[in-house]
Parts: sequence; C-alpha cells; structure tokens
Amino acid sequence: MKFVEMELPGAFVVEPAVHKDTRGFFVETFNEKEFRDNGIMADFVQDNYSFSRHQGVLRGLHFQYPPYAQAKLVLVISGSVYDVIVDLRKDSPTFRRWISVELRSSELNMIYVPRGFAHGFCTLEDNTHVLYKVDSLYAPSADGGIRWDDPDLSISWPATSPLLSEKDSRLPYLKDITL
Repeated sequence: MKFVEMELPGAFVVEPAVHKDTRGFFVETFNEKEFRDNGIMADFVQDNYSFSRHQGVLRGLHFQYPPYAQAKLVLVISGSVYDVIVDLRKDSPTFRRWISVELRSSELNMIYVPRGFAHGFCTLEDNTHVLYKVDSLYAPSADGGIRWDDPDLSISWPATSPLLSEKDSRLPYLKDITL
C-alpha cells in the first residue's frame, strides 16, 4: 500500500497493491498495521455504502461536530467520483482550504479524510457505488454540512446543476455555521 500525503495535513491518497490475473484481481483495502505505520490511528467502527444512479449526483459537504467528528476512508467500488474535502480545523494553517481527487474503481485509489474535515463527492458516471469506513458512529445530533456552492470556498465541481438531496440543498454557507 502506498500513502501519498495531500496538501491538507493528515489527508492521504491511499493506493493499494492490486494483484491481477486472468480471473480478475485481489486487493487489500485496509490493513491496520500499514495505516498505523503511516501515522493513521483511526479505529473504524462503521461502514457506509452509497449508490448513485446518475452522473452528476452530489453528496455533501458533510461533517459531524465534535466530539462525534469522523475520519473516513473512501473507496469507489464501481464508477468514479470527484471527491472534495474541506479543512474545518480552526487551528490548522489550511483552515477553510479544500482539495479534490478523482477516485475511480478502475484505479482502486482511496482517500483518507481525517477528523475535522467536511467531505463530499460528485459522481462522474452513472451507477456509481461508494464504500467508506468511519471511525465514529453516526450521531444525528452532531450532523453538520456546508452548501456545495459556497462562494467563499469556490469549489470547482464537475457539475453546474448537480442532483442534490433535499437536505443537501438546504445546507448553510460556511460563514453561517459555528465550528
């Protein structure tokens, strides 16, 4: 497994070793020792699975307030996404900065999102399946989010009129939330 630290400290693109032959492939998507050896101490407690029927589905930007903040390990099982994370750690030198990475099932690359980040993605293909691990259980009372089109963030999404859930269409701007 290869861990490539991103521009926002603590976030990594994870590239697992893929073993292919004429039957298909085998890949180890998580190995606690390798993650710990690379400074990632997340103890994953829940898996989430998302299916998006159409290209242009945008989910996010979501986060959970402390003490229920979640680290995530995101893998695209089928299809591809434009994945975005936003640093919400007030004491971070990269506070309010965002970065993106394309996750593709054909590459089996993943993103590790540390606690203290908002996360979202936009599907680049129809019938996209996303699996992600989190290190804290979902806590409805701690649910938070930021509008996908927040002008202060100016995220370059690949869809100008994405398909949103009712909940995501009502999320506040970053300037209107207390972190």
